[in-house]
Amino acid sequence: MLTDHPDDLRALEAAVALLEAPSLTIRLANMVGTPVEWALDRLPGSSAQKIQKAIHAALKKAVSGALLTMDEKTAGGARPRTHTAMVAASGAMGGFFGLTGTLVELPVTTTLIMRSVADIARAEGFALSDPIVQAECVQVFALGGRSPDDDAADSAYYATRVGLSEIAKETGKALVEAATGHATRHAAQGLFQGMQLTPSQTASWLAQIIETVAQRFGVKVTEKFALQAAPVLGAVSGAAINAMFISHYQNMARGHFTVRRLERAYGEREVRDAYATIQARLN
Repeated sequence: MLTDHPDDLRALEAAVALLEAPSLTIRLANMVGTPVEWALDRLPGSSAQKIQKAIHAALKKAVSGALLTMDEKTAGGARPRTHTAMVAASGAMGGFFGLTGTLVELPVTTTLIMRSVADIARAEGFALSDPIVQAECVQVFALGGRSPDDDAADSAYYATRVGLSEIAKETGKALVEAATGHATRHAAQGLFQGMQLTPSQTASWLAQIIETVAQRFGVKVTEKFALQAAPVLGAVSGAAINAMFISHYQNMARGHFTVRRLERAYGEREVRDAYATIQARLN
């Protein structure tokens, strides 16, 4: 049982603290000292559409340029500081050139964040060649932490994860049905164990996940861009905002893949029950 292993229990406690922390929106507003709504009101009307379109392209580039090219055999722990420094530099350039600059730096920032997320997954023992793990790396971009409107008794993390799991399950089932002509037990469960997906099938699977995640990620990116493009902010603030941005998703990845690692060892039900107990204690 999980309760018989103090180290794993402490790891879960740390994961709960990360995943149920205040949302990125709250953290950004507190850091800048400016309400996000104020910055959004000053964003040009056409900007949101441009940002959303850019997000889809950025996530696709991040998957092909980072997630699918990482060496999963690399030994050692994750290297979040390296990725944070690179993202901060990218944010400084974006902040210096305003909204146009932030649109240009979005694919770079997203790819670096994806690479850091995948690096954390690898360090937790997950195989990056597994399509399920690849999908979960993308899904980290939909994890946003807790907002003031959330019910304190419920887990913001599990609420988001359940919704994404259902979408991934249906997408995986449809993909396998199209590929094989029938649904297998594994496909019905949203799993691909024992199956060899072609690169095009894996790409189709991830493309559907990206469509869902892009909507949630887009809200956070739009808020970040609004603050970054505000006239009172410059290159230094752009770097600071980007550093907080990647820090948030690194925390979400660290918490998520810790939970998933423990679920592999103890079962999802036991870990989820322990998660709820820890969350209630923290509240």
